[in-house]
Amino acid sequence: MDVPSGILPAIRKMKDFDKALETDQDSIVILESRLAQLKSLVAYAKRANKQVLVHFDLIQGLKSDEYGMEFLIREVKPDGILSTRGNIIQLAKKHKLLAIQRMFLLDSLALDQNLKLINRFQPDCIEVLPGLMPSVIQQVYEQTKLPVIAGGLITTKEEVQAACDAGAVAVSTSKTSLWSVNVKRL
Repeated sequence: MDVPSGILPAIRKMKDFDKALETDQDSIVILESRLAQLKSLVAYAKRANKQVLVHFDLIQGLKSDEYGMEFLIREVKPDGILSTRGNIIQLAKKHKLLAIQRMFLLDSLALDQNLKLINRFQPDCIEVLPGLMPSVIQQVYEQTKLPVIAGGLITTKEEVQAACDAGAVAVSTSKTSLWSVNVKRL
């Protein structure tokens, strides 16, 4: 499974779903949805040749356990998941889905605890939130050697570029005006 790169359109509102499919980006993230509509959203996005990543924790009606993961894999068939929960990352990896661990960094203690979780569960990729901390993005990459996605609170092209310059492989954003930004690699 390929780790996404560039801009990751993150769909929070269904009115933005078609906009995300029309972008040149290879991957999309479904942040929020109901379980009843998720299967059709994923199928529709795949018909548009998009790699589909589902934020497991935010799907209403989906339980964070082995059975929920089994349902997601058999019925919904996403390419990968995002989660803050180690057990979900572990299950995704067991079932050969791209597993992206989300880290909410409030302070240095949260950073230390998240790094321990990452070492324990070995995700394929890490999403750092908020993504406005280039030095932390760099530190997380240096300590884990895993691809880092920057997400949360990024609102300008300059912030996208700063995250990528710090080593982020991608920027996840629900801000539709950033979905067409071309990232310059150093």
